This record gives sequence, C-alpha cells and structure tokens, in this order.
Amino acid sequence: MVCARPRSGPGDAVSRRIPGWLSGAVVCGALLALVMAEARRPLRREMEPKLRRDLRNLGVAALSAATLRMLEKPVVEPLSRMVERRRFGLLQWARPPPWLEVPLAAALMDYTLYVWHVLTHRVPILWRLHAVHHADLDLSASTALRFHFMEMAVSVPWRAAQVALLGIGPRALSTWQDFLFASILFHHSNLRLPLRLERRMVRFIVTPRMHGIHHSILEEEANSNWSSGLTIWDRLHGTLRLDVPQDRIIIGLAARRKPAEVTLPRILAMPFRRQSPRLLLSGAHVRVKPDAGRKHEMMF
Repeated sequence: MVCARPRSGPGDAVSRRIPGWLSGAVVCGALLALVMAEARRPLRREMEPKLRRDLRNLGVAALSAATLRMLEKPVVEPLSRMVERRRFGLLQWARPPPWLEVPLAAALMDYTLYVWHVLTHRVPILWRLHAVHHADLDLSASTALRFHFMEMAVSVPWRAAQVALLGIGPRALSTWQDFLFASILFHHSNLRLPLRLERRMVRFIVTPRMHGIHHSILEEEANSNWSSGLTIWDRLHGTLRLDVPQDRIIIGLAARRKPAEVTLPRILAMPFRRQSPRLLLSGAHVRVKPDAGRKHEMMF
C-alpha cells in the first residue's frame, strides 16, 4: 500500500488518504500487540526460544517483502487501475451496488486464495516452496510472515489473474489486502482465546486453534483448514476440521524436527535441496501424548 498513485480511478483517491508510513506503523503495532498477547496467554508450548525464531522468521519475511515490492506491486496495482478504468472482469461487468462491490471482491479474492493454498500443497513444485512456511517448529504471529521469496515470486501470476478475471479495482484490492494481512497474523498466532469465544468466531473466520490443525505434522490434519480468511470455503468443500485438541498437535514437518535443520540459511536453501519424500506423516506413524499441564480442549 502506498501513499500516492497515478491518477486513474475513484479507488485511488481512497488509498491516497492512508500514508505508507502509517500503514507500516499499524502493521508493526499489530504484530507487537500479538507477540505480547502470545506471551501472556500462549496456546501451545514452544519448542524453540521465541526471540531466535521470530528473528529468523523476520529474516525470511524481509526477502519476501522485497520480492513482492519488486515483482507483485508493479504488476498488480497498475492492473487493478486498468481493470477499473476499462471495466474489465467479473465484478466490473456485473456492476454490483457500490456498497456491495468491496465485500463481494473480498469474498472472491478469499475463495480464489483458498484454491491457491490447496494447489501449494497438491502440486509438488509449489509444495517444495510452501513447505518452508510449514517447517517452523512452532506456530506464532511471526510464522504468518514466513514465506519463501520464491513462493512469493511464483504467486504473482495467480494474483494478477485474480485481479484481472474477477475485476478487482484499487479500493477493493487494498481492502482485501488489509483484511488478509490482519487475518493471517491473527490465526497464525499462539494466542489462547477463551474457548467459548473462539467457537463463535470460527463460524465465520479462521482462528488460531483452527489453523494450528493445518500446521500439524500429520498429513491428514495438514490437508484440512485451507481457508485464509473466511471459514465458509472449508465448510463448502468439506475440508474443515475442528476435532483435534491443540495438545495433540505436533507443529512442523517430519523431516525438519531439529532446530539445527531450520536455521535461516537452511530454510532459504530448502527448496533447492533434495527433500525427503515424507515431509508429513500419516497418523499411524505418530502417537502424541497430551500435555499433562493443559486441559484437554476440543473446538466442538
């Protein structure tokens, strides 16, 4: 998100009201608030020292952010302005009422991101890149930023197709990006919410307990809960799982269990090295003892 854009459409006037430095400050503030909340109310016990993990994840995130700035931003933002100016794409042709356009755009972007997430697990070359995100031994807010820069690079054509085919203008794109970023920071966090509250929230949005199941070392658990924002997509496709207590989950990949195997250099080199055919395990291979110090909590 930038503070000024070339003049081209009504969406630009809205986005110019938010300076770039203010957006950055809000992001940093939200991340800091989540980190502090995680420390006070942790959902899962952590395997690694938090500071070391967070610094490593921020290192991965810095390269990803640079990649997005160099490759995605110069493509997607001008494309969204062109889509709005030329009335191209599904939403531009449908011309919904102004009050409905942004919510519809956000929902369509969220659903097509669900599809992309499934592909990053199902297509071997994409999984090779996405596995870096899943190799974290713990799950916390900083994991939300831990995506390999090559995964960000290969996602650019998909993002451009989303914008062009769905007809996503600048205002809708900016709103969806803000929603997505807030969502992934929240549901990757190691924040223990009151169970009753989270049961209500998960009817609509992805929550920390729900996404923790997706980061399980077990293949049958990792192949669920693909949604990034709204939980309706998992419900519609029958991929929603809420039946795994957090104290039964091992976070990460089977082939990357030691801290020495997930250092920053090894993580960055991971997609380019020969990988174990069993990054994830079937349930028959793992028996997890419940955490004796924690109450056995089910989402249902």
